Amino acid sequence: MDSPLISIVGPCSAGKSELARRLRAVGYRVKEVRQEHSGIPTLWRRFSSPDCLIYLDVDLQSAAQREGLEKPSSWWVEEREVRLVHAREHADLYIDTSALTPAEIFERALEFLDTEVTERNKKFHHRGH
Repeated sequence: MDSPLISIVGPCSAGKSELARRLRAVGYRVKEVRQEHSGIPTLWRRFSSPDCLIYLDVDLQSAAQREGLEKPSSWWVEEREVRLVHAREHADLYIDTSALTPAEIFERALEFLDTEVTERNKKFHHRGH
């Protein structure tokens, strides 16, 4: 049985790449969806058809600090209010990473995946699919 396909979306500097790297290291199949750069609200679904969608969020000031900027980029508001709304509304797991370390983000995601997704996957496969 393949591991579930996990898609990770969220604004720039939320920690998507780091979480994807850590999840892959423990055996999960992971797609990072660059939804924030697309005008297609459902790109995350079309691109990967995930078993689980994780939405990582970060407040504007924390994102600017992570990027080494004095203030947030002007397009970041549109990114959140237009390009990422659909993914955020359909996420299986939402994590605000603003005050979390990469290790804490990974722990929260892994805890969710080890319970919710594994249980869903078992039910799906036990029904003969």
